[in-house]
Order: sequence, then C-alpha cells, then structure tokens
Amino acid sequence: MAFNGTWKIDRNENYEKFMEEMGINVMKRKLGAHDNLKITIQQDGNKFVVKESSNFRTVDIEFTLGVNFEYSLADGTELTGSWNMEGNKLVGAFTRKDNGKALAAYREIVGDELVQTYVYEGVQAKRIFKRG
Repeated sequence: MAFNGTWKIDRNENYEKFMEEMGINVMKRKLGAHDNLKITIQQDGNKFVVKESSNFRTVDIEFTLGVNFEYSLADGTELTGSWNMEGNKLVGAFTRKDNGKALAAYREIVGDELVQTYVYEGVQAKRIFKRG
C-alpha cells in the first residue's frame, strides 16, 4: 500500500522526446511538460482507484491488477491493457488502439518519490512525483 496518497509532479526526464515519439504535436508537448499533474492513489488489495488532476483534465481510473481496461491519455490517445504487481513495482502493459503499438508503464516508490517510467518505441521517459 506504499502507493497510497497524493503525489505532485516534481520533474520530468526525457518526457518531451517521449511525447514526440507518441506523435503528440509541439503545442501539446509544451503544455504537457508543464501540466502540474497531481495523482491520488488508493489501493485496496488488488483494486486501485487513481485520480489524475492536471491543468487540462481530471479523471478517475479504477482497475484491478491483471484485468484489462481502457484508458485515454490526456491527448486523446486510447489504450487498452492492464497493470500487474511485480515485487514492489506496478507494471503496465498497454496497446494503442490506433496503431496497435505497445506502451509500457511502470510505477515504483524510490526513496520518498513516486517514479513513473514510460517506454514507447524504444524511447524511455520518467515523471517523478513527491508526496503532496
């Protein structure tokens, strides 16, 4: 249950390059890099409720580990896939609906930070959050 709590974006690593690889236009990339994202995570066993709040939208996501669900990114890209727990790390395996390409996502607690890592077409990016 280490993920439980509210997390505010602190910094990004290679995020703009990742968004470019995803096909997000330059204006949305500039805005996305400064979206002021806040994530609230509540875990109850295998069930998670995640609230994402940014300058652009607020969305509630509910999922159960190992069960496929659908999700839309802030730019409108639609995904299907699931999260699983591997050790202390949440591992997400998603497929883009528009082109069938894979998007991997990872969430882990490193020290006092929540680190989200994304990998798409060989480009890796990280978003690092601090408890808010």
